[in-house]
Amino acid sequence: MGIFYVGVTGLRKSFWYNLYERYIIMARLSVSKAREEFPDVVNRAAYGKERTIVSRRGKDLAAVIPIEDLRLLERLAQEEMDRIDIEDARAALAEAEVKGTISLEEAKKRLGL
Repeated sequence: MGIFYVGVTGLRKSFWYNLYERYIIMARLSVSKAREEFPDVVNRAAYGKERTIVSRRGKDLAAVIPIEDLRLLERLAQEEMDRIDIEDARAALAEAEVKGTISLEEAKKRLGL
């Protein structure tokens, strides 16, 4: 299935993103209110898939999210680190092709090892 684009308030968003956005519930609580309601906040994240932003004086500080969201964020972060590593490895190989390489024995000799 391809990606469908739907105009939303002048922006173009994918069909899937719009579905995702529609079903995500996000609350915002002050630190003191979150402290009072902590067991409920955790239950709403765990069972209701609700995300809660915790703020102090209008500044967002943290979020309580479902564990599935955390696992997704961790997977995406790992994929991004892998992509960067692959990019760096390709650049190193290209540099080695241009500048040439030396043997391990030669490197040890140059380093006085």
